[in-house]
Amino acid sequence: MKRSEILAAFRGGESNRVEFKQSGNADLREAVCAFANDLGNTGTPGFVFVGVRDNGTCAGLVVDDALLQKLAQIRTGGDLQPLPGITVEPVDVDGCSCAVIVVAPTDDPPIRYKGRVWVRVGTTTLVASPQDERILISRRSSRDLPADHRLLYGSNIADLDLAYFENVYLTAAYAPDVLEANERTIQERLVALRFVSGTLVTLGGIVVLGKDPLSFVPGAYVQFTAYRGTSVTADLADQKVFSGKIDIVARSILELVNLATPVGLSRDNAFVDTKRPRYPFAALRELIINALIHRDYEGGNAPVRVSLFDDRIEIWNEGGPYGAVRPDMFGYGGVTSYRNPTIADAMKTLGYAQRFGYGIPYARKALAENGNPAPEFQIELGYVNVVVKAAPV
Repeated sequence: MKRSEILAAFRGGESNRVEFKQSGNADLREAVCAFANDLGNTGTPGFVFVGVRDNGTCAGLVVDDALLQKLAQIRTGGDLQPLPGITVEPVDVDGCSCAVIVVAPTDDPPIRYKGRVWVRVGTTTLVASPQDERILISRRSSRDLPADHRLLYGSNIADLDLAYFENVYLTAAYAPDVLEANERTIQERLVALRFVSGTLVTLGGIVVLGKDPLSFVPGAYVQFTAYRGTSVTADLADQKVFSGKIDIVARSILELVNLATPVGLSRDNAFVDTKRPRYPFAALRELIINALIHRDYEGGNAPVRVSLFDDRIEIWNEGGPYGAVRPDMFGYGGVTSYRNPTIADAMKTLGYAQRFGYGIPYARKALAENGNPAPEFQIELGYVNVVVKAAPV
């Protein structure tokens, strides 16, 4: 962003594309959500100036690295879905030191904050009306759609489990007062959440809500295999396949992994033996959910594979690094691109993901605390395989 554009925005005062916030402690996500939605279809960025009072005078805020980092993390907290495009930088305008969040208008509206769509009307940030949402939905770009926004030809709304959508998904996605006040039809709600477009179901819709996802997406399942040894040529101890809605698949594989992973004994300096899991479940949970979210559901028919050996667990999924993520930065927080934003949003809504972009760093931390080696990532263009070695006994 050119400095001249930032200065012009600041000096023009609050408007439909500019908001002033006195402190970085204010909830800035409503404004970010509203500017990203760009209800007026200006096609221009929105600016949130932090450290400026409503009347445009300087609040004397200390703009340091800690503040800039805090502001940059706004988009990854998990409450803004899908992720907006923002940049954060310090700026000095006419002697006033402040920070500016520059918000790019999204090509894929509406963006929601805590289940609500926010828009900017004049100098006010408001919850969008049903008509506002319809305007935003109709403006979605048809170019370069994410993988799970693609339409499944031959599908229709009858292929979705509408009872599950109403009784499970919507109650998890929205506050009770929002649902009570909402007068939209089931069809309109499915469209708003990117599960349906027109009369067709999206790939994300069938993976999250489908009665039989495998009929449209042959690779939408998980295969678990336990070996009595350290190679795939060893005898099988167990083998199971889980299919269905991604919620059911995730819950089933996590329950099995939690039961199947062994517990060992570790001895402290006082020669006291204590039980310790060979693998911390928290780490395996994050890595498996990460595979389900990021796998390439379009690319091939292979499932996500979870393989348990005597000395390690391997988690394999189709689809290599995507978007801005490069192999050398894979698995470190701060850079996240989603091949399947609808599926990622759904897993967050259903409670399987807490913060976007921090699953693998959290898994690294849990493994280190349990005494396991760091996970090893085998990354190719067409797949990612994560190797988690057992903690020593």
